[in-house]
Amino acid sequence: MVAETSSRLENAVRAHGDLKLIAYIMAGHPSKKRSIEVGKRLAGTGIAALEIGIPHSDPLADGPIIQRAGQKALAAGTTVAGALEVAEAVAREGIPVVLMTYINPVLAYDPRKFAAEAAQAGVAGVIVPDLPIEEAEPVAGWLRSASLDTVFMVAPTTPPDRIATIASHSSGFVYCVTVTGITGVRRDLPEGIAELLAEVRKRTTLPVAAGFGISRQDHLKALRGKLDAAAVGSAIVDEIDRAGDGVSLVRELLKACGTGR
Repeated sequence: MVAETSSRLENAVRAHGDLKLIAYIMAGHPSKKRSIEVGKRLAGTGIAALEIGIPHSDPLADGPIIQRAGQKALAAGTTVAGALEVAEAVAREGIPVVLMTYINPVLAYDPRKFAAEAAQAGVAGVIVPDLPIEEAEPVAGWLRSASLDTVFMVAPTTPPDRIATIASHSSGFVYCVTVTGITGVRRDLPEGIAELLAEVRKRTTLPVAAGFGISRQDHLKALRGKLDAAAVGSAIVDEIDRAGDGVSLVRELLKACGTGR
């Protein structure tokens, strides 16, 4: 079970009237140097936290934009160790960094070593989309022992009793997946998202964040008051893929959150 004291990540993403924004980039995309530069720029925009993806050859939850970014990062030679170096460089900017990784890269690296080095790099938390709570130990225990938050995911198909169980194993925040499927830019938010968020909020005192398919100002405006934070990934990664840095997009999204500078 998780500690009762609030963590740095939890405090950063908890909304106090306005919606917080969590941005996502892929480590090593399109290069290690460039991802560090982009991460540092995004850290200064006013986002609550930055998710940094660790590229993996079999990214089951990722849509085409993030898959492509991961493939480019792998082709550029990005490793778990390299991703940790990106995270460390960005974390020095003072923003909470959350690693998004599949379980196989962690197992191949050695979970205890991964937890220790992530903590040493200044990482605040870890999200592992393909790690169910029933199989989370001992990996989650090693992460917790290194003072890293373990963020678990709730899906639209998750029954209420399981939502409570997932929330009880999470720390930092609870991550609501808005769709049953993969990441990607979508025109409209799915039906039923408000009901899912309300169901999760009834079952946890942790901040509640949502992601997968959130990419537009109108999405964020519709979510204000319903949760603490929204995660935007594919839209930012697409801009980086086009030689941008996502900063202008993020600043526009922050205005819709009510936290724009």
